[in-house]
Formats: sequence, structure tokens, C-alpha cells
Amino acid sequence: MFKSNKQPEFLKEGNAIGLVAPARRISEQEITEAVRIIQDKGYKVLYGKNLFGTYGSFSGTDKERSQDLTDMFLNPEVKAVMAVRGGYGCVRVVDSITEEFIQNHPKWFIGYSDMTVLHSKLHQIGLQSLHASMPINFSENTNEALSSLFGILEGNLPAYEWDFHPLNRKGNASGILTGGNISVLYSLLGSGTFPDTENKILFLEDLDEYLYHIDRMMQAFKRAGKLNKLNGLIIGGLTDMHDNTVPFGKNAMEIINEITTEYNYPVAFNLPAGHINDNRALVLGHSVTLQVEAISKLSYNL
Repeated sequence: MFKSNKQPEFLKEGNAIGLVAPARRISEQEITEAVRIIQDKGYKVLYGKNLFGTYGSFSGTDKERSQDLTDMFLNPEVKAVMAVRGGYGCVRVVDSITEEFIQNHPKWFIGYSDMTVLHSKLHQIGLQSLHASMPINFSENTNEALSSLFGILEGNLPAYEWDFHPLNRKGNASGILTGGNISVLYSLLGSGTFPDTENKILFLEDLDEYLYHIDRMMQAFKRAGKLNKLNGLIIGGLTDMHDNTVPFGKNAMEIINEITTEYNYPVAFNLPAGHINDNRALVLGHSVTLQVEAISKLSYNL
């Protein structure tokens, strides 16, 4: 069985969750309900110094946002670091995450979308992280999405089952789970931050993209050798896709299917995760087993 990355300690009632905004800025009003939800779960909430800062579209300068990340990982009271929203900006601060302070102060990092940059860096370092909803989305999330997030933080690793999709490719496979947002991963190609995909189970999702751009990004992954050595592929939400006046001719799932059709690993579409209300939490860096038969199943290996 594949060895999982280092697992941070699970949370207990009374532990503190630190909130940071490493990408787009946010107002306190936008997370009031989410903070209440976190506190109702029995956790303290600590704000990053620059959580509600303003610097262009960001919550602070690159230095300020980097410092918030560092402070939260170094703060012994904080047991998990949660990004409050996505947008854009993590690539400007990712190099502030050093292997030394992550290895010496391992804790859960939580988020998705632009947080794919930080998940990829943590994967490279060898630490598990949590691809899950963020406070900006809590009020729209399903109970299942939020339960999966807090359940994992408390040590309850879920097993997911979801309906078969006609484009699925049947089979069983195991490997370390990695991935995230297609567009963000595409921006990391050619850098040392792009996650190693060999023998991995790759998860992909995206939002608000043109179909031709989905094709371009997937073709780039293929040409860079990021798809041919996978053990399995999971596709989550492909939400609010756009087409041109001259139609591309395929939807996003058909594009991905066409590009990966020559490979013989299992492929499962429509996992409820990504830019959707039912955004189920995924432990990136953990060994998993993917089963694609009459239904698709994803389970964590102990």
C-alpha cells in the first residue's frame, strides 16, 4: 500500500482554528455566519493580523499575507489553518511556506480553488492537507459538505459513494490523492510546486472556464507527462463552463475523457467536490483506494 504523507494531529473541542486570507480580500461581515458555525462546533477562532486588510484585490501586501500564514503555523495555540476564500494571490506567497516550519509545526491547512497552490506546496513537503470548503461558502454549503470537513478534522475519514457516469472507465486503483483546481495547477506547470503525479490518484475540478481552455490545459498536462503515469483520475465539479460563438463541440467532461482515453487507469466523473455547494472534503496526501464499477467509491487506506 502507498505510504501517506505526514498527518497533522486531529482537533479536539476547544482547539483554535486560525483564519487567513492568502488570496482575495474579504470583509468581516462576509464570514460572520461561518465564524459562528466554527464556534458552534466547539472551536476557538483566531484572526490573522491582516485578515481584513486591503491592498488592491488582496487582503494585504504579499509580505503581510505571507506573515499571516507563517504566524498561524508557528502559533502553538492554532491546530488548523483555514483560508477564508479563494480568488487569486496564493502564487505570490507560496514560497514563504518553508519545509522547516511546516515539518516542525505540522497542522491542517484547509481550503480549495486558489488554495491548490498551497496544497501543492504542502504535498511537495510531505504533509497532508484538507481540500474543503471555506468560510465564504459555509452558508451555501450542504450539511454533508460541512460535516465532511469537520468530521475529518476530528479524525473521521469518510468513504464516498456516488452515481455512475457514462464516461467513467471502470477499474480499481490505489495511490496518494493529489490535485485540485485545473486552472491553478496549469499555472504551476514548469515550476517545482507542481505535484508529482506518478502513481497518484489525481483529483481535478474547475469553475467558470471556456471549454477550449479546459482542452488547452488538459493537453498541456498530457504533453508535460502529468497524465500518463497516474493510477487513477477523479473529476469533481466542472461548474459554469462557457462556450464560444463557434461551439467547441464537446462539454468539459467529454474533453477530459477524450484526452485520457488512451490510458488504462480508472476514471470517475462527478465526485461531489469543488466549486459546488456539496463540496465534500478530501484529504490530499493520504493513501486512497478508488473503485469505479456500477457506482464509484473513494475510501481512505489506514
